[in-house]
Amino acid sequence: MNNGMFSVDGKIVLVTGASSGIGYALSKGLAEHGAYVIAAARRVDKLKSLCDEVESNGGKIFTIKMDVSDRASVVTGFDHVNKHVGVIDTVVNNAGIAAPSSFVKIDEKTRDAVMGTNFNGVWNVAQEAAQRLIKSERPGSIINIASVLALGVKPGQSVYCASKGAVAQLTRGMALDLIKYGIRSNAIAPGWFKTEMSDDFFESDEGLAYISQMPAKRLGTLDELIGPVIMLASDAASFVNGVVIPVDGALNVVTI
Repeated sequence: MNNGMFSVDGKIVLVTGASSGIGYALSKGLAEHGAYVIAAARRVDKLKSLCDEVESNGGKIFTIKMDVSDRASVVTGFDHVNKHVGVIDTVVNNAGIAAPSSFVKIDEKTRDAVMGTNFNGVWNVAQEAAQRLIKSERPGSIINIASVLALGVKPGQSVYCASKGAVAQLTRGMALDLIKYGIRSNAIAPGWFKTEMSDDFFESDEGLAYISQMPAKRLGTLDELIGPVIMLASDAASFVNGVVIPVDGALNVVTI
C-alpha cells in the first residue's frame, strides 16, 4: 500500500520479538503497508501463524531465529537476511521481558536477564544494523520500543523502568552519533496495551481500578501502535531524530 510520504513500500524492516504481542501486531501492520518484514524471535516455530497471516494477505515476510541478548545470534541473523533478502534498512527493536518485583527482592540473575534483553539486546541489534548500513552507504531508521515506564515509574517495576529508561537515553545518544550517516534513531513509549503479558493483571479488580484512573479510561489496542511506527520508518519523519514519542493516551502527563 502506497501512502506517499508515509510509505514503507519496499523497505526491509526487522522486527524483533515478533512472535507475540506488540511485535506480532507491528509485523503484520508493516507488511500490510508494503514493507518486507523480517520477523525475528528466539523460537522460529512460534512465527508460523504470523507468516500464514501475512502471506494470506499478500504481504512479504522472512523469518529468522534471533536471541537479541546474544551478539553471535544477532550477527548470524543479519548474515542470513543479507544473503537471502538484502540489507535491513529499518529496525524495530521490540524484544523485551518484564520481571515485576520489589527492588529489594530482585536477584542479580533476574536483573541481568532483564537488562540483557531490554537494553543489551537493543544495543546489539541497533549497532549491528548501523554498522551494516554505514558499510553499505545506505540511510536507515532505527525505532526502539521503550515504554511509558521510561518516562515515569511504578512500584515493583524497578529493573524494567531502569532498562527502558536506558533505552530512551540510548536512543538519543544514537541519534547524535548516527545522523552524519543518514541513520535516524527514535523510540516510541507505549503505555498500557492489551497483550498476553498484561492480560491477567488488567482483568483483575486492581487492574480494572487502575484503568478507570487513566486519562483515556481504557487500554490501548495494538493497532494504535502501527501508525506511529510507520511514520518513524517513512520519509514523513526525515527530520525527526532522537525523540521518544509516548503512545499512551496521555498517561505520561499524569502520575503513572
